[in-house]
Amino acid sequence: MATMAASNTRDLGSKDLGMRNNSSIKIDLANIADVPYYVEKRYVRAVDNGDEFQYEEVPVEEFYDDDKEETLDALIRNVKDQQRESQVISTSTSASISRGSLTTQPEAVDDFVRNFLVRMGMKKTMQQFQVEWHNLSSSGRIKTNEAGYLPDVVKHNEELSEKMKLLESEVDRYRKSAEKARDEFIKMKKERDYHRQHHNRIAQEKNNLITFVKRLKSHLSTYEPQLDELKVKYDAAVREKMMYKLERDRMQNELNALKLGTSTSYQSNTDGSLGPTQTKLRDLRLQEEKKRVTITSEQKRLTGSMDETNQSYAQDSEFPTDTGNNPYLNRFAEDAFHRSTLTLAKELLAHEGPISCAAIHPRKHVAVTVSDDRSWKMWAIPEGDMIMKGEGHADWVSGVDFHPTGNKMATCSGDTTVKIWDFSQKKCVHTFTNHLLPVWSVNFHSCGDFLTSASQDKTVRLWDLNSLRCRTVMRGHQDSVHSAEFLMFSNIILSSSVDKTVMLWDARTGLAEHTYAGHGNACNQATFNLRGDAIASCDTKGVVKIWDVRTVKTIVTLDFGPYSANSVSFHPAGQLLSTASGDRSIKLYNIGSEELIPLSSHTDEVQYVKFDLKGQYMISTGRDRTLRIWS
Repeated sequence: MATMAASNTRDLGSKDLGMRNNSSIKIDLANIADVPYYVEKRYVRAVDNGDEFQYEEVPVEEFYDDDKEETLDALIRNVKDQQRESQVISTSTSASISRGSLTTQPEAVDDFVRNFLVRMGMKKTMQQFQVEWHNLSSSGRIKTNEAGYLPDVVKHNEELSEKMKLLESEVDRYRKSAEKARDEFIKMKKERDYHRQHHNRIAQEKNNLITFVKRLKSHLSTYEPQLDELKVKYDAAVREKMMYKLERDRMQNELNALKLGTSTSYQSNTDGSLGPTQTKLRDLRLQEEKKRVTITSEQKRLTGSMDETNQSYAQDSEFPTDTGNNPYLNRFAEDAFHRSTLTLAKELLAHEGPISCAAIHPRKHVAVTVSDDRSWKMWAIPEGDMIMKGEGHADWVSGVDFHPTGNKMATCSGDTTVKIWDFSQKKCVHTFTNHLLPVWSVNFHSCGDFLTSASQDKTVRLWDLNSLRCRTVMRGHQDSVHSAEFLMFSNIILSSSVDKTVMLWDARTGLAEHTYAGHGNACNQATFNLRGDAIASCDTKGVVKIWDVRTVKTIVTLDFGPYSANSVSFHPAGQLLSTASGDRSIKLYNIGSEELIPLSSHTDEVQYVKFDLKGQYMISTGRDRTLRIWS
């Protein structure tokens, strides 16, 4: 638009424009007040009807949320305010400029056509236009100064088009920024909702755990008086037992002396009648017999079968002499000393429940597994064919071991029993029921006449398979005993307990010989190496210790935590130690090179590992109900 400083501004029609083209404008400086002048010269054509041009309103599409539209509107308002400010500044600047003459030569029509053709890249049309224009101007059919000039509205439209393109680009840029901000906002909102939900779940679980712990504490407090009462009764029963035992021994000695005197007097008076002395001795003998019967019945009433372990029976087995010779030390496979790692050879889905333990036949390639499904199964190695299956326990089966001859097997269970199975008869031939709580482990003596078991009742028991009774009850652990095993071809028993200790027992006397203390958590298992000079033990936090039997000191401490180490087993050659871990892997440790090789194949916690006596393969079981063979 033209900005005029004088008030007598008039519109210029086509006639005036023609006149302006033919002659230049002269300004009289004396009458300059009557002459219109311009800051920027523009030629405005008059509109015939006098109506203003009506612009079409462009609708704004709703691309954004309410928040985003408000932000975009604010930006548009800011742009408009800046434009108004710039116009005000330009107006004030134009007002401050002194009056003078300023003319702007409008663009000719032919120049506009040339610029248009050049801008559009129409070179051939441009050449043709130049030729025709030159011919017309040369022939005089058209005059250059009469061709006319480009109207101001065209140039103004071009400027508006450029501004419109610029504004459209700005709008697109703002729109992309707003969409990006909206996507980020939606993403952050989803993350906030996820973390809020996770926080609520954790808080709910924490509250549930707190409630459960409080309930357990209250439940435990109800049992504490009963436990204290039972402990007092147990101590009183033990004291009474010792008193009865001393009284029995004293009366037995007196009775023996009386019998000796009676036999002498009886031989001298066989043909005559009894005298007063013999009559008195007979009365005393009858009284002693009555007392003995009364004491025996009272002991049985108070202590049950506890006193039977100290008595001797004709059917009792004799303990073999410790020679220190182990014939299995010379029966290794040819490559036993060169093994450094193992690979998975066979995988068997053996049971319907977690497999807690397994055992290897001493003479054949056969393994047996026991499970929480209350059954045991026998498998051919490495084919994986099931040979035999047995059921009979009333609860989960926790331990198993083959008889040294391979004709029998022992199992223990959570039903507090130990069962002896005879393969030739295909049935259970005997059940030991002396344990008061679940039994965790069983192991045969190398001679085959004795069996040891570990129980949650804090005891290790020695069973005689000939007299079918409990020979010895070994008490010394302060908590549940998880494992018990014989040193091969020896009368030494090794046990591990929840009280964090490992103990050595003499099976002949039932007394503890050594105690190995060093674990910070409950021990799950302890085992000898084949030579018997080292012990490996593991606990519930993944710590494995190797002990020197003679010095009762730790040789090596391995930390496989924080998951539990459930079982350990020495390779017969002694260079490898395998550990069943709660992280679904088997830790194979080379004692000589101190190299750790993890074996990952199980899909759940590994419960048990065991090498065969020749060092040819290893078996493992776990909560994934599988038996895996490694070679």
